[in-house]
Parts: sequence; C-alpha cells; structure tokens
Amino acid sequence: MASSNRAVTFQNPKDMRVDSLDFPKLQMPNGKKAPHGVILKIVATNICGSDLHIYRGSFPVPQGMVMGHEMTGEVIEVGPDVEFLSEGDLVSVPFNVACGRCRNCRARRTDVCETTNPDVSCGAYGFNLGDWTGGQAEYLFVPYADFQLLRFPDRDQAMAKIRDLALLSDILPTAFHGLMEAGAKPGSTVYIAGAGPVGRCGAAAARLLGASCIIVGDYSKDRLELVEKNGCETIDLSQDAALTDQIEAILGEPMVDCAVDYVGSEAHGIGHESGNMDPAYAINQVVDATRAGGATGVIGVYGPDPLAKSKAEQEGTYPIDFGQAWIKSPRISAGQAPIMHYNRELMMAILWDRMPYLSAMLNTKVISLDDAPGAYATFDTGVAEKFIIDPHGLIDA
Repeated sequence: MASSNRAVTFQNPKDMRVDSLDFPKLQMPNGKKAPHGVILKIVATNICGSDLHIYRGSFPVPQGMVMGHEMTGEVIEVGPDVEFLSEGDLVSVPFNVACGRCRNCRARRTDVCETTNPDVSCGAYGFNLGDWTGGQAEYLFVPYADFQLLRFPDRDQAMAKIRDLALLSDILPTAFHGLMEAGAKPGSTVYIAGAGPVGRCGAAAARLLGASCIIVGDYSKDRLELVEKNGCETIDLSQDAALTDQIEAILGEPMVDCAVDYVGSEAHGIGHESGNMDPAYAINQVVDATRAGGATGVIGVYGPDPLAKSKAEQEGTYPIDFGQAWIKSPRISAGQAPIMHYNRELMMAILWDRMPYLSAMLNTKVISLDDAPGAYATFDTGVAEKFIIDPHGLIDA
C-alpha cells in the first residue's frame, strides 16, 4: 500500500501544482470514520470545463484544495460495511457526493443530496462543495460506496473502452440530462450552445436519442469541425447574423424543438465582438431559439462570479429575457445533473457500441499527472481536446 498521494492542487487563479499529500483514509471531511467507504487507485481522472471556472478564479476555492470530480478507479481498500464491492473492481465515480439515505437521494435526485454538504443541498468532489477531496490524484476516498459507485461488469472490456467510460463520471450523463430536460426524442431538432467537451457529449447523446437535425453553435472553428465531421450542423457564432436567422438557414424555420445551454456564465455575445463577456448570453439565446411550447435545458454553470463586470452578476443575478419568452409558454430546467440517474444505461450503450462516434467527438488526450498543470493552461485557450489524466500509466496510448 502506498504511503502518500500525489495530487493536483489549486494555489491561485491560473496556478495549479502537483503536491504530495497523505494517503487517504476511510474518513469523512468532519473526521468521522466511514466504514461505508472505499479507497480507489485512480485509473482515469479528467479535467472538466467546470474546473476552468476554478482555474480562472470565477469559482473561489481554498488554497491547496485538491482538484477534480471526473474519476474512474480500481477499488483497493474496502470498508467493513461495504457489501457489494470487492478489491479489484473497476468503477466510475459520480461527481455528485450522495448519501443514498436522504429524501432527495431516495428520489434519485443525487444532485441535491441533503446530507453531504452542511451549507447547501449539493455535495461534489474537488469543487468546494462540502470539503470533499478531489480526484485528480493517485488515490481517492469515496463514501457510501455501495450506493455511489458504478461497477463495470468486465475489467478487460472496460479497459478497452476506458476513454469513453471515463466520461460517465460527469460530462456524458450531464450532457444527456440537458437533453432530457429539454425534451429531446427521436426526430427532435436540437440546438446545442457550446462545442466544448460537454457540448460535444451532448451532440453524441442527441445522436443516441435519434434526434434529426443537431445544430451546434460555438466560436472555435476546430471544435465545430469535430462535430461537423460526426454528422452535426454547425453555426459559427463569430458571424454577425442573428442566431435565429442562422438556424433558419439550416432548418427552414428560425426555432428548434429543444435547446440546451452547455456554456454558462462565461459566455460571450454573438458576432465579431464576441470577445466581450456576456454572462447571460447563452441562456438567453437558447430560450430565444426554442419554439413555442418547447423546452430548454440549462446545464452551464451559473452562480456568483467575482470576475463579472456588474455587481449584480458578481452576486449571481443575471438579466434573463423572461418577459420576451413568457408568451411562448416556455419550460426551462436548470442545475447539476443527477449522474446516477443515467450512468448505468450510458455505460451499457458504450459497452455495446451504440456510441461509436463518442471518442471522435471528444478527441480525448491521455496525459500524466505531472502534465496536468500545463494541460489546464492549454485547455483554457479553447483547444478541441478533452484531457484525461492517467496517474499510474494504466491506459494504452
């Protein structure tokens, strides 16, 4: 058994480091013993677009906090109360830390667990939500393991598809959740705001659902090229034309059946001056682009942002064009995804090759733990890659 744990830690905005920390214990953040937990040897731990909010300083966290909430690992230590997991099992870790016992967890709303964060009904690894240590590390403690962890049925089969299965901890179920909230179904026309990794997962998930016309909007030509190669229509948001006009040029009508905001408060306004931050732009554009009686999913992160220009936006209040949208009888759903609501079904879709285009959409790149600080800086430039950290060199190149 290892005696230490190397991990990516936040020091200051745009300053990530790899530090040596104590090996994790079967212990809750408050120091209480956790016989219901396990220790994982991390196989894959991803850098998420949400991590960039921390990296840039938009989401304040304590100095020295271990980063990461997208983990896949091997069980190496099992608490005495764990009954359904064994050493050697390969598992996916939902980013929502959930007890499985409270009212919300029992209703499959693990995104708003009532007990894993004393300050608010939401616990998450590596995100200053309940003091849960992140998983961009060699090893990780996971509580309530029987409830939380998704075990892959065959280790060799899983390792052969690990780049795709590594997406089950967050961005693939999150993307799928956005489509579910927006009412996507076979034949739907869909607009996806943002071609970052979660938006590209959304495009792949829309194909799995049988959507007809899938339109993706972004400013990055490289990102748009990835989704265009995989059967999607694209809109270059650096063009000055109104979004609804650009949708009409593709679809023959200016609105879609459902739209999803995968961007959040770090969006930029449309057109040649799109370098200017417009925190409410993405949510307003998806509401505007959704047909009357349609639905909109808001998956991008919104919250107090110290980097926003206005005092209201710094406090988390955004100018939403609800008055313009009200007449369309809109249905708008927002928030984090309950990962456990979707991850098993999506795992089976991957294992049985129902999402063969996922890797091509995501353009995953496997890196070492020591490469992670540099990958943060590269990811922050908007490159069309998804970085997967392999702390132990277990993933084939």
